[in-house]
Amino acid sequence: MSIYRDGSKRTQPLNTSKAAVLRAGVLEEATAAAPQPARHRLPDERHSITHKFDIAGHEGYITVGLYEDGMPGELFLTMAKEGSTISGFADAFAQAISYALQYGVPLQDLVDKFSHVRFELAGMTKNPDVRFAKSIVDYIFRWMAAKFLSPEAQYRAGVNVPEVVTTPEQLTLDVAALGAGAARPAAEGVRSTGASAPVKSKFAAMQNQEDAPPCSTCGSIMVRSGACSKCANCGTTSGCA
Repeated sequence: MSIYRDGSKRTQPLNTSKAAVLRAGVLEEATAAAPQPARHRLPDERHSITHKFDIAGHEGYITVGLYEDGMPGELFLTMAKEGSTISGFADAFAQAISYALQYGVPLQDLVDKFSHVRFELAGMTKNPDVRFAKSIVDYIFRWMAAKFLSPEAQYRAGVNVPEVVTTPEQLTLDVAALGAGAARPAAEGVRSTGASAPVKSKFAAMQNQEDAPPCSTCGSIMVRSGACSKCANCGTTSGCA
């Protein structure tokens, strides 16, 4: 150990303390422990789905690359006979969605965010699940909801659900209600038929709506309300009070 007069050397150690060293150590640990986003890339060889769409006469193609579990991991969007500006924006948007999916953003959140976004191009389609597209973005995510998400998510996204969905919980409740009805005394006017009543789903309002018109306000497919039709999205009716 050598002793020097303060200021006699060009370089010299700075004053320090044990508390400063501890604070520096805590800061390093906190920095090292901070979670970092991880990108889950698709394998070099992957399955994919290509879907052709037609919105008011404008055609395009959606290609979705799939992970091993069948969930989407990338998106490619190709517009047919469109200018370079629209094609460039479509390609950039598809790349952004691909990065979001690979970094773990749930498809449900993307569907909730981008469904029913309205801008041109908009119009009728040939897809029975998405009869009216409010924009290309709206069509993409409602189609992905119909392809990859649960019936509940499809209902929220405004996708036409073709059949009644009966969950095990609903079936259990129906059987319990039937048993309770059979146990009532005959004086109450309840007669057991031995057959279960049909279970109604919350999607029942969406059934048999193939001839339902689009809403004049927002473009969503309307549902029957008595003798008239009502829009479940904005509340517009077809002229009834």
